[in-house]
Amino acid sequence: MSGAVVVEAPGVHRLVPHEPREPGPGEALVRVHAAGICGSDREVYQGNRPEGYVRYPLTPGHEWSGTVARVGAGVPGSLVGRKVVGEGFRNCQVCDRCHAGETTLCTAGYEETGFTQPGAMAPTLTLPARLLHALPDDADLTAAALLEPAACIAAAALKANARPGERVAVVGTGTLGMFAVQFLRAASPAELLVVGTRGDREALSRQFGATDFRTKDRPLTDDFDVVIETAGSADAART
Repeated sequence: MSGAVVVEAPGVHRLVPHEPREPGPGEALVRVHAAGICGSDREVYQGNRPEGYVRYPLTPGHEWSGTVARVGAGVPGSLVGRKVVGEGFRNCQVCDRCHAGETTLCTAGYEETGFTQPGAMAPTLTLPARLLHALPDDADLTAAALLEPAACIAAAALKANARPGERVAVVGTGTLGMFAVQFLRAASPAELLVVGTRGDREALSRQFGATDFRTKDRPLTDDFDVVIETAGSADAART
């Protein structure tokens, strides 16, 4: 990509020349390799994202991978040349929520790469170096762009704490749903049901470890020990 994607307002976008922003103290400039397109990016473009959680105009892109090109003062020079991915939330690190490890509930206000701060749909991205996670030298950067959504589901699966022999279910058959199936399968459940809206997702669901698949219009059993909802809609939650 030679230019940056800018969403001027809901439904209005353009490709503009990109000028890298030099990293300031504590920052790093990353040469972007790949950026994913999330359902949240669609919300940004359609204008469906809640007020306060998007700031137009903006360059989207919060699922990404790349290589550190330059660093600012106070950042180890050894980071230059490293393959990296990055967290999106710009938490304050000093409030009670942050100290408790609940950084996504930071009370200092909402700031996130690709929503209120410039994102990765551009040749480079400059952001706080503390948000970066270095990868092995032989990491596949294209695949690594999906580590952000994978981490979200990994956190949910760990919190759900499914145990061997339990009955578990996943609602939603998108990227997050398929990640959830793989994580939950590792817990050796007695049953792993996937519920979706499209029957053509059954084969992939079973390939990743589902033992049963239902579209939401089919009767569903109850009394599951663990359910992870990945579709992010009120309708899916009611299912």
